[in-house]
Amino acid sequence: MDKPSLGKVSATPEAEALLAEIIADHGPVLFHQSGGCCDGSSPMCYPRGEFMIGDNDVKLGEIGDTPVYISVSQYEAWKHTDLIIDVVKGRGGMFSLDNGREKRFLTRSTVCAVLSLRAVDQTTLG
Repeated sequence: MDKPSLGKVSATPEAEALLAEIIADHGPVLFHQSGGCCDGSSPMCYPRGEFMIGDNDVKLGEIGDTPVYISVSQYEAWKHTDLIIDVVKGRGGMFSLDNGREKRFLTRSTVCAVLSLRAVDQTTLG
């Protein structure tokens, strides 16, 4: 399913290197930002043809050619942040392709500076 990208995700060089290693082993993959465990900080990495993207998934962006999705409900909670996929020591999620590599993906976030038009008008018009 092809969805428009919001351009709200990036990756550290360490994450890009681990992603390249996984793609070399498994072919094209995708990320789906988990909402279930680890306070939602664990992006799951799946073979691209084996994970169903649904109508309730939002495409946050891409890391290279790898799409990154999040559920609509999780997106509502995180929509004012930009996500950064990083790597830390540890085991990945049970079904995630980073599992068993003694390092795993971790999502960090930064708050976006979003101003509404009304706030901009009040600031600039006094």
